[in-house]
Amino acid sequence: MLLEALAIFVIILSFIVFVFQNKDDGRTAPGPKPLPIIGNLHMLGKLPHRTLQSLAKTYGPIMSLKLGQISVIVVSSPQTAELFLKTHDIVFASRPKIQATEYLSYGTKGLAFSEYSAYWRNVRKVCTVQLLSASKVEMFAPLRREELGVLVKSLRNSAASGEVVDLSQLLRELLENIVFKMVLGSAKDDRFDLKLLVHEVLNLVGAFNLADYMPWLGVFDPQVSNSITYLALNFYKKNIFLATFTFYKFFTI
Repeated sequence: MLLEALAIFVIILSFIVFVFQNKDDGRTAPGPKPLPIIGNLHMLGKLPHRTLQSLAKTYGPIMSLKLGQISVIVVSSPQTAELFLKTHDIVFASRPKIQATEYLSYGTKGLAFSEYSAYWRNVRKVCTVQLLSASKVEMFAPLRREELGVLVKSLRNSAASGEVVDLSQLLRELLENIVFKMVLGSAKDDRFDLKLLVHEVLNLVGAFNLADYMPWLGVFDPQVSNSITYLALNFYKKNIFLATFTFYKFFTI
């Protein structure tokens, strides 16, 4: 009985929020009419880029959508995109906060997910000076030449024997070996799987989570409490040493 009453209360509250948030004051961009609670989420389908292209033909190069409770502006022409990405890039520089980045980046910290601020500018400066400066890049030039030589030799041997090679796989292994040697001093380390780490991050960040679009449902969202929490904890458990070692090596040289 209590759960039924709670469900009814949540539905009524959602409808009230929807009504007040979707009053047309004439200042929003044109767009399809959203449904209560879910907004326009049902319209995106399995190929959202195709859906957005089709909607842009109806509503123009700048249109508004409602993804759950989140208002979104969709830009679909080069001229208008330039306004957002170049002319007013600082205004729109921050990434949206999602559940996955809260777990994976200690509350959206770091260069990739933090909002544009003095903190982000300082982190970028540290990365530029400590990781991407000419002296740092030149320091690892012999290592890169060595690994490229190994790759070229492998390709030469495969060509001589008529063996079919997966160039994408070889390039991924090349990058993996270079990163491992830069960070750990050796090409392989059985304690870490860099490819698995990258795939885990991409899967977590790209996963659909209801609480990203209905923030007030975060505490009730089983995807957050089960899937993301489990994967994020597993992510940290396997890679905390690598992260600590990387920070120490690059920021104490």
